[in-house]
Amino acid sequence: MGLQPALLAGLEGLSVGRPTAVQRLAIPALRRGRSALCAAETGSGKTLAYLLPLLDGLLSRPEGPAEAAGPASPRGLVVLPSRELTAQVGAVAEALCRPAGLQVRGLTGGGAAGGLRRQLRAPPPGAAVLLGTPGALREALRRRFLALGRLRWMVLDEADVLMDDTFAEPLEEILAYAPLAVGAPGPAGPGEARTQVVVVGATFPAGLSQTLGKFTDVSRFVTLTTQSLHRLPPHVQQKFVRLKGQDKLPELLQLLRDHPASGGTVLIFCNSASTVNWLGYILDDHKIKHLRLQGQMSAAARAGIFASFQKGDASVLVCTDLASRGLDTSSVQLVVNYDFPDTLQDYLHRVGRVGRVGSKAPGAVVSFVTHRWDVDLVRKIETAARKRTGLPGMDSSISKPPSKAG
Repeated sequence: MGLQPALLAGLEGLSVGRPTAVQRLAIPALRRGRSALCAAETGSGKTLAYLLPLLDGLLSRPEGPAEAAGPASPRGLVVLPSRELTAQVGAVAEALCRPAGLQVRGLTGGGAAGGLRRQLRAPPPGAAVLLGTPGALREALRRRFLALGRLRWMVLDEADVLMDDTFAEPLEEILAYAPLAVGAPGPAGPGEARTQVVVVGATFPAGLSQTLGKFTDVSRFVTLTTQSLHRLPPHVQQKFVRLKGQDKLPELLQLLRDHPASGGTVLIFCNSASTVNWLGYILDDHKIKHLRLQGQMSAAARAGIFASFQKGDASVLVCTDLASRGLDTSSVQLVVNYDFPDTLQDYLHRVGRVGRVGSKAPGAVVSFVTHRWDVDLVRKIETAARKRTGLPGMDSSISKPPSKAG
């Protein structure tokens, strides 16, 4: 694929030898400098699909390090919706950049402003690539700890989450700081000052092009999509169990008892932080070793939990959809939807936690169906699986769940 030898050395360190479908599609297009919307199914290797060509571009156009005294001014920026994802993608970026001599830095919030400055100034100075969450990046830009004037490329990863109400405002502010220039001509060789933008996701919200259109000429973006986009992975077994609310707990405990110790790890999805906590207490009572992950935990608590789950400290993780987006879960072989997800997008992301690139077994998904509004989603899922077609309505914006008053 014409990538620099230093990047190939980094790939060897990650034990990656063959490109996946999305990597074969994206790497040549992004190496040509095009801004792009890159849509591919979860677990298909999107992180390397964007990092490899964009890092290749930085290596082929070396620049002197930024002024040590001024604000941090990276040449590459990856915006991610959670600190867990920032840590995970950061580890991959670091493995690729180490042989090439490029420095990588992560920036996440949850602390005082001094913490942001420390993260950006940590030695060695002058990181070429920065990964960060929207809130932390916006704060660093406002305080002039960070400048985007030298930015060659910017990636918006897990686009549907970044466009959600929580992040939309800080994201727009970050875009406003980058040299994107509305209506500027396409990239025209080394003298071109405009930033290459790559938007990545398994699902794209409808408002995406309007938001980007305020800052850059979206008509010039190339769209890269794999054939399996929005399709349920055919190799993952999916089972729906119709039951009353009070029967969910005994059913779950039975499932966990029946799950073989050698059968990989288990993810249990709940729709709220309070259900995660409640279920955790019950599992404690039943002496089932597990970890919990939900958005109301402190940033410091969350930081270590997913890492220790990946290390294998516990074989069960009870979580909200915080764990359904982008996180690498190749050891997971069973996903249980204790609460049925609110939208088809959420279902697709949760299913994507099993049967991933690098997984040893295809895995299975068991969903508890208790409400009548869940049944409608189940029908759509079953039809799409039977006909091998994509799930309907995936290009719409993140839909509000139906009213649960009924």
